[in-house]
Amino acid sequence: MVDSQIRARGVSDSRVLAAMEKIPRHIFVDAGLTEQAYNDSPLPIDERQTISQPYIVALMTEALRLKGKEKVLEIGTGSGYQTAILAELAASVFSIERIASLAGKARRTLDYLNYYNVAIRVGDGTYGWREESPFDAIIVAAGAPDIPRILVEQLDVGGRLVLPVGNRSTQELIRITRLSDDVNDVKKEQLGGCRFVNLIGEYGWES
Repeated sequence: MVDSQIRARGVSDSRVLAAMEKIPRHIFVDAGLTEQAYNDSPLPIDERQTISQPYIVALMTEALRLKGKEKVLEIGTGSGYQTAILAELAASVFSIERIASLAGKARRTLDYLNYYNVAIRVGDGTYGWREESPFDAIIVAAGAPDIPRILVEQLDVGGRLVLPVGNRSTQELIRITRLSDDVNDVKKEQLGGCRFVNLIGEYGWES
């Protein structure tokens, strides 16, 4: 998977590649999909959600530019696979999932893998996690209609926000880097097209 789908497509961060090689993706999918776990595609999980394509997980993670000491916010815990990758690469991860059953299942899987540097909250991820801010990096694993300003406010200066932005069916992957204390002083970069489930919440789409 790593050689043919990720390294071959330009992801070069050695820490990201090592994390993708280490973490067993098959334990984050249903037993009936185990043989497909390492395919170059997203897969369905419970509650009509998905586990993202391995390449997209690697691409978004690389875009965060993690070095190992960061405090990271994840919006959309889902299966917990992306969460585990972040936990391997950062000092602490705060993850928000709006569906309680997914949050509980992800927590159990992360505990099984001994990732105890992760806190999971059930709620509307579009509000962020203000009491734990500022964050060095924020990743949003669902497509937003626009960049939620409230998440940019929770970035530390120099922090990176990576998220898909677009309509309900297709999005562009965006990286926002906060440049100063002024929340409007940001650098915006486009990283390519993608397709995610909808970001549901106050600052996302209506359910």
